[in-house]
Amino acid sequence: MKPLKDKIALVTGGTRNVGKGIALALGEAGATVYVTGRSISEKDVQGITKAGGKGIALVCNHEHDVEVKEVFELIEKNEGKLDILVNNAWGGYNRLRNRKAYPEFKWKAAFWEQPFGLWEEMINVGVRSNYISSVYATKLMLKQKYGLIANISFYASRKYYGNVIYGVAKSAVDKMTMDMSEELKKHHITCFSLYPGYIDDNKKTPNPKKESSQFVGRAIVSLASDKNIFNKTGKILVAAELAREYGFKDIDGSQPEPYDKL
Repeated sequence: MKPLKDKIALVTGGTRNVGKGIALALGEAGATVYVTGRSISEKDVQGITKAGGKGIALVCNHEHDVEVKEVFELIEKNEGKLDILVNNAWGGYNRLRNRKAYPEFKWKAAFWEQPFGLWEEMINVGVRSNYISSVYATKLMLKQKYGLIANISFYASRKYYGNVIYGVAKSAVDKMTMDMSEELKKHHITCFSLYPGYIDDNKKTPNPKKESSQFVGRAIVSLASDKNIFNKTGKILVAAELAREYGFKDIDGSQPEPYDKL
């Protein structure tokens, strides 16, 4: 029996990379998975359905609160509940590397040399959008007195990773996780941050220094299937460490190592 059969999940920004892998893994576990993206079609979620779940594509720009609200209204109308929210959407490298929009942008340039617009790109989608989605998700989860909110973050919240605003954004996500969990405890809603490692969906041979995006998804599946998940609320979790705890491996059979130390 699939562990997440009858569970309803939403993965924001789930059309590529980590988000796509998470959505596929949730589908593999039998969940109905709603996936948002600025440009998305049913083709983008076919893999979820083929994996054993049900994939539903929703166009949504998470910079626009009205569009986000409409996503949750649709889920409530169609399903009557939401069990799992994965906050994965963020500004993205592709937009930042748009030379017309940000000709001055260089990842490792000092903060005083960066375009001011970098702040909005990193914070509006990735921090603020997580907050807005969590608000709407919580209102649904309160009705069932259960739910899981996973905020995808990274080690940059704990140490310098070459870009000040990126570090600020990830730190904000982790602090939001900690504080939200305090207010959600009495409602039995779990909230945590999850760190992936170095993602490479094209690795040709098993490599413990790299992991697939579905590996991160398997971490969320394991957490969502854990009857004692509430013990992890408010914490920063690492996909590779969870793999050892729950006994799962990457899709190529490898056992990835943690990318860094907390």
